Amino acid sequence: MDMQTSFLDRLFESGLLIDTGVDGLYGRSGQFEDVITAFERLIDKFGGADGAEAMRFPPGMNRALFEKSGYMKSFPQLAGTVHSFCGSELDHMNLLQCMEVGDDWTEGQQATDIVLTPAACYPLYPTIAKRGNLPAKGGLFDLQSYCFRHEPSKDPARQQLFRMREYVCMGTESHVTDFRQRWMDRGVEMMKQVGLKVVIDVANDPFFGRGGKMMVNNQRDQNLKFELLIPITSAAKPTACMSFNYHQDSFGLKWDLNLEDGSVAHTACVGFGLERIALALFHHHGLDVTEWPANVRKTLWG
Repeated sequence: MDMQTSFLDRLFESGLLIDTGVDGLYGRSGQFEDVITAFERLIDKFGGADGAEAMRFPPGMNRALFEKSGYMKSFPQLAGTVHSFCGSELDHMNLLQCMEVGDDWTEGQQATDIVLTPAACYPLYPTIAKRGNLPAKGGLFDLQSYCFRHEPSKDPARQQLFRMREYVCMGTESHVTDFRQRWMDRGVEMMKQVGLKVVIDVANDPFFGRGGKMMVNNQRDQNLKFELLIPITSAAKPTACMSFNYHQDSFGLKWDLNLEDGSVAHTACVGFGLERIALALFHHHGLDVTEWPANVRKTLWG
């Protein structure tokens, strides 16, 4: 925790991150954004020739589709919903009185039809399902979105609102697992080019409750999730900066994603935690980008 707080304090003092008074909710400086923009160009360099269809969704998604996704079954502790005032004029007066005396004014808030996006790919699956069967070559999609996960922390690499860049592949089992392996190899090479030493290891999602323990074991036993790990605030517990996920046919079944021949599509995705990658670069190369190694600067800015 001390290392996390120390690094966070240095980021605040340098102005790279801006304190909002809420753990895990930070503003970013122009320099911080410039690093993310540069790294996204590197992602494009590695993946651009694949011909992915680019889509950009807002950081909120349809609540009904969110409910259908099953996210609340697996990760209720991370979800964020959007509530609004829907009362009368009298209710409004009562709300203002509550705020005046410091009482809880949120009791009268009602859930809207929007929830905060938990992962960039969640709005994609129902969108593609509406198109009908996938073409013979399957589908490949390029996504980027702010995402929300309710896990406040002093660790600057564990933010509540953060950006995720993703490529999602839909097709046959062999097609999507080849895609995942290709991006695991690319991920190692990308990080090598920006001077970051990494480890790839089998991983699991933070499934909730006793039932989640079985899902964790299944996910790990079947090698469905790998993470690219880089030390940021702890050498003993490096941070996941990329993830490589094979969903089998679970999303295909849930969203009626079918191939040209009518068979159920398999899906896989690669995710980049953009803030985490930027933090890894600042941690390893220093908080002043003008002093970063020349080869790293050349890779990112030419």
